[in-house]
Amino acid sequence: MAITTAASRLGTEPFSDARRVELRPNASKDEVALVIRAAYRQVLGNDYLMASERLVSAESLLRDGNLSVREFVRSIAKSELYKNKFFYNSFQTRLIELNYKHLLGRAPYDEAEVVYHLDLYQNKGYDAEIDSYIDSPEYQNNFGDSIVPYYRGFDNQPGQKTVGFTRMFRLYRGYANSDRTQVEGTKSRLAQDLASNKSSSIVGPSGSNDNWNYRASSDVAPKKNLGNAVGVGDRVYRIEVTAIRGSGYPSIRRSSTAFIVPYERLSDKIQQIHKQGGKIVSITSA
Repeated sequence: MAITTAASRLGTEPFSDARRVELRPNASKDEVALVIRAAYRQVLGNDYLMASERLVSAESLLRDGNLSVREFVRSIAKSELYKNKFFYNSFQTRLIELNYKHLLGRAPYDEAEVVYHLDLYQNKGYDAEIDSYIDSPEYQNNFGDSIVPYYRGFDNQPGQKTVGFTRMFRLYRGYANSDRTQVEGTKSRLAQDLASNKSSSIVGPSGSNDNWNYRASSDVAPKKNLGNAVGVGDRVYRIEVTAIRGSGYPSIRRSSTAFIVPYERLSDKIQQIHKQGGKIVSITSA
């Protein structure tokens, strides 16, 4: 896929021309080393890996041809290394989000998928949870035994729901970012969107656009006008804003907020927001 202006703006250009990393028969040492690096990068969410943390035994089996890429991925996901990074210190729903991202290369489509994996973990344990991704027909059809999982959520593919594209941006925050260094910590990124069955806002990763720190406000202002007589007419709008400066000293920029504004005051409010350094993300009818 050629690099497009949209891909550059959304921060997905590192994946636009990226080729699949596959372990072919009679691969050279350098090719095997590339597969190992790609597997660690994908399954560990681009987190830093120290030499002492490497799975030496599993790497050796892979180099000798006694372990497939699929089983090497399984070894990483079931290791104490993976558990220490993502299992022991994360909410269960956050872990499931990351398992989808790391092992299937996409985000969960709906709440039913998350509920299924919550029940699976509680009834059968951690290993069964990991196996459910790697032994699934979806994994087999996309990666088989030889291909390192990769982010599929940025492309249109058979059987993929469109909502998966928007949800992927809540999990992916940049090519140089890792899943343990994001500003939202160990909290779930998709719980609210999945519970309300809504698509997620597309916000480009850090460095790709001016609104990378925007998060849709959930309780600052209602989504709909509640019937108050706020203007001469009945046309009311909701303005979603990011990076607006608050009053007082020191000056603090809020990550996101929202305003309910009647049509008659819409222009004045927009000018006020711009004077405060805010960036308008959306204007919708309330």
